Amino acid sequence: MPLTSETLIWFDQPARNWNEALPIGNGRFGGMIFGCTRQEKIQFNEDSVWYGGPRDRNNPDALRHLPLIRKLLFEGRLKEAHRLSETAFSGTPRSQRPYLTAGDFCIQVDHPQGELSHYRRELDLEKAVVATSYQHGGVTFTREVFCSYPDQVMVIRLEADRPGALTLTSRFERQKGKHMDAVHRHGTDTVVMTNDCGGKDGLTYSVAAKAITAGGTVRVVGEHLLVDEADEVVIILAAASTFRVDDPKLRCAELLEHAANQGYAALKQRHIADYQPLFERVKLDLGAAADREHHLLPTPKRLERVRAGDDDAGLYTLYFHFGRYLLIACSRPGSLPANLQGIWNDSMAPPWDSKFTININTQMNYWPAESCNLPECHEPLFELIERMRDNGRVTARTMYGCRGFVAHHNTDIWADTAPQDIYPPATQWVMGAAWLTLHLWEHYKFNPNPDFLKRAYETMKEAALFFTDFLVESPEGYLVTNPSVSPENRYLLRNGETGTLCYGPSMDTQIISELYSVCIQASLELDIDESARQEWAAIKDRLPEMKAGRHGQLQEWLEDYEEADPGHRHISHLFGLHPGTTISPDSTPDLAEAARVTLRRRLAHGGGHTGWSRAWIINFWARLLDGEQAYVHLKELLRQSTLPNLFDNHPPFQIDGNFGAAAGIAEMLIQSHLDHIRLLPALPDAWPQGRVQGLCARGGFQVDIDWRDGSLSEAVITSVSGRKLRLHAKRSVRVTTSDGREVPMERHGHVIEMATETGGRYFVQPIQIEKAILP
Repeated sequence: MPLTSETLIWFDQPARNWNEALPIGNGRFGGMIFGCTRQEKIQFNEDSVWYGGPRDRNNPDALRHLPLIRKLLFEGRLKEAHRLSETAFSGTPRSQRPYLTAGDFCIQVDHPQGELSHYRRELDLEKAVVATSYQHGGVTFTREVFCSYPDQVMVIRLEADRPGALTLTSRFERQKGKHMDAVHRHGTDTVVMTNDCGGKDGLTYSVAAKAITAGGTVRVVGEHLLVDEADEVVIILAAASTFRVDDPKLRCAELLEHAANQGYAALKQRHIADYQPLFERVKLDLGAAADREHHLLPTPKRLERVRAGDDDAGLYTLYFHFGRYLLIACSRPGSLPANLQGIWNDSMAPPWDSKFTININTQMNYWPAESCNLPECHEPLFELIERMRDNGRVTARTMYGCRGFVAHHNTDIWADTAPQDIYPPATQWVMGAAWLTLHLWEHYKFNPNPDFLKRAYETMKEAALFFTDFLVESPEGYLVTNPSVSPENRYLLRNGETGTLCYGPSMDTQIISELYSVCIQASLELDIDESARQEWAAIKDRLPEMKAGRHGQLQEWLEDYEEADPGHRHISHLFGLHPGTTISPDSTPDLAEAARVTLRRRLAHGGGHTGWSRAWIINFWARLLDGEQAYVHLKELLRQSTLPNLFDNHPPFQIDGNFGAAAGIAEMLIQSHLDHIRLLPALPDAWPQGRVQGLCARGGFQVDIDWRDGSLSEAVITSVSGRKLRLHAKRSVRVTTSDGREVPMERHGHVIEMATETGGRYFVQPIQIEKAILP
């Protein structure tokens, strides 16, 4: 069976809508390329173009009503508690700031008389370049577009194979001019658009386009950039806002001048030289039937075939590689984190404001960052968390009278930590910062750097400090959150009434337990804060225990309520299974079985109907070591929740599913959350043969895996940190170094341990036990 690994998304026609356009980005600046022949459109975003400035939205009446709402919930007086929550515990005003489109760049191209033919539009994931080519009237036209991280510009090149065949008119556009404040020329070859983002203390941004030609002429007329009879045109776009610089127009001019002096060939070379080392760290190959040549079909047609029941191993590799591509494109050091749409948004009022939703979605965006070997791409999230600390201290003190810092279920460009919306199933939830800080610990586990841990520990400790003050004793004698919700579900009371507010939901307890556990581990490694360690352990002992409910499911709430929507997209109470570490088939088999029942019940009632929810389900089944179910839901994600350009579909487009599914594929191939590495833990029968290179494991290891006939053939584990290697190995294995020396090891049940050296490569091969031949 030949192996296939694909990195090309292509279409045989221009994009008919935004969901067929192809994304590019450098973390801060991104675009959607439509590939239209006569009227090209590049919709673009700059990550700091958000409406409005910072505000203090903390509800001044929350603290004095906190004892009352707790009393109401402990006494079961639900209607009164809900009314009080909506008034005293919502933000003032209710909503954070929205992310905005920065505009469109339109290029009208004149063509010779004749027919259009040989059209092709593609995104090459290996180069992060979108290319469009076609013939018109006997002339071949080609375009390339990319966003450069080293030069911080978008570059567009247009060519024709007939001298002087390029005549075009280009201009900026934003919502048919309704949201454009100023457009002006700069010299004879550049147009500049400058807009206010709106709102009190809002930002201002500029974007500029400069045309450089080989042959022909360039001029600016009005707001139009005109090129006549050129052989080649290079248009460079630069964008900046007052979020980072005092004078965005000056910054654009500096970027354009620097880029123009490079020349197109150098710009492209620098772009690829920066991008490829990140992208090429990981490669997935899967076995494919020899008679299948799916790659010859446009990507949307392949999706149609999968929807019709076909299987397409190459499409899974393409989807996985696309997920890593997207993270590189929308989250680089110095940028803001990936929001609900990554960086790509064509609206002034996007769904859910295209903010950072931190009750699952933002966290899911970063699930592949460590396992899929892109730790640098995690940094923008860490920077946001640090900015949230100041605001979160104010929220903790003002609304709850607590030390530490807290955030609710959303944040925005200003690191707002006050509650979002007046939406009972989600608003009153104080776990956002706690969950986010666990990403700091994950980064340390994958990259064991004591200096990073010292910094991260202070942030994790401050998130834990909030709960030291906030937790309150319940009538059952537990320490619980109150008030809270289980995002974003509702429960049913016996009288038919539905509720959202509660105390001590399972997800809260699981996150808090995980947070205290990592703080304890970190303090031990740093050898500090012994008294705090003892306090955290004592609090952990008083948290509610997870338990199975009447259906055998893991209880979502402290009381075994029935669910108002048993097929709900959120499966919050399985946090402990994934991304948490407290539920596993090996260490907690009863809880793992309850998690299985929970998943089956959700799915039986229509669960997984959104893209990101389906992606989470892939990870759940992988953690339950069920490769067949993980594969079923990966296929369902492609069938039901994937747009023609491979963007994830909530609906509408939401990028978290792309990242969650990429992480899920990695989770099927390697797991390390239980302090040992497990190879091929959830390999489905549909992938009997394959190879993956460059995945990462906790402890500071990079792993290459080859498998054949559904079993490990060989793994090569590189020790980046020089730490002890713990490997799950039910079967006997032989481990050797690069020079063939056998590595001594100790076995503890199904786990073998061995010392490693920094930079050492360790070859793991199963020992074949020949069956005895019976007479």
